[in-house]
Parts: sequence; structure tokens; C-alpha cells
Amino acid sequence: MSAFGHCVSLPADVSTLEGAQALADAYTAREPQLDILVNNAGAAWGAPFDEFPEKGWDKVVDLNLKTPFFLTRALIAPLRKAAELRTAKVINIASIDGVSVNPQETYSYAASKAGLIHLTRRMSLRLIEDNIAVSAIAPGAFASDMNRDARDHGAELAARIPAGRIGIAEDMAGAAIYLASRAGDYVVGATLVVDGGVTLSR
Repeated sequence: MSAFGHCVSLPADVSTLEGAQALADAYTAREPQLDILVNNAGAAWGAPFDEFPEKGWDKVVDLNLKTPFFLTRALIAPLRKAAELRTAKVINIASIDGVSVNPQETYSYAASKAGLIHLTRRMSLRLIEDNIAVSAIAPGAFASDMNRDARDHGAELAARIPAGRIGIAEDMAGAAIYLASRAGDYVVGATLVVDGGVTLSR
């Protein structure tokens, strides 16, 4: 884990709450306020229904759904401090698999991302009271180590995307800048889908 370049070493058996608090402590030891928190960590696990392992469920749901909640809570003090001057932001990175059904058997991933979208709505109603706007981005096919299909077979995948291509860094950057900027101050609880039309065509 790192807090803006400052490494925080944690034992392998550290809990989600302990890890979130350790990162928050490391951050607040150096900075009194936090203007923008992007909850971007994620994992996926694919296996047939009859063989899907509990460890594949727990790993993915803990990282994708549990961690954003508890890390946001651990960092709420510096977020509230920033919100005294202007609207602070929490941006959760969800997925289009939480919006529509992917034919791949990634049960815990789909459930965790759908849960994160709804958690974004629930958290947003509470935290906007503190001038903290919570929103989410649901990306589609972007090349990454987790999305190896987009990384290794982009041209083939692009043929099934209405926009005719996979996503590029500027697509995600534009969405994030919008939500993080003054332009996104009035966006509360919404999930911005950035997928070239895949969700609509599924």
C-alpha cells in the first residue's frame, strides 16, 4: 500500500480495517486534508458456477466492496477538512459488469461491482451532508493486467463494441477529471458509464 509515494508495509494477515487505518494514519501524518479519494483497487475471479471457490468470493468481495467503504471511513477526517473549503470528492471505480451481465462466469466480481454502485448511492446521501460528493465510474473494456482480453485481443474485442474500439487512458482521465473538478460538484451518487456503448448493446 502507498499513500502518495510514502510506503506503508503491512503484514500479510492484516485485516481490511487495519490496512485502511494504517494507510489513513500514514497519510494524515503528512497531510491535514484530502481533496479527492479514488477507490481504484480491484480484483476478479472467474470459475464455473459448480466450482466457484469461497476464496474467490471472499478475496474479490473484500477488496472490491468492503475496502472502499472502510478506507473512505478511515479517511473521513481529512476529507471533511478539505470540504470546509470546497466540495471534496470520493470516486469509486466500479465496472459495467455491475450494470449489465457479462457472459463470463465472474460471480463475485459482478456482485461486488453491483454492490459498489449501490454503496456509492447510499454513501453519497450521507456524505453530501458534509460537502463530500461521492460518485462512481463504470468502465468497459480498457487494456490492463486484469482485463487481458482488452490488452491482448483489443482489435477482436473492438469489433463487438458499438464505438468500434476499446477504451484509452484519455477516456478514463476525462471522466475522472469531470467528477473530480468543480464541474462535478453537483453529481451525487451517480455512476458514469464509460464503455463505448457496450452496456446498451449487451
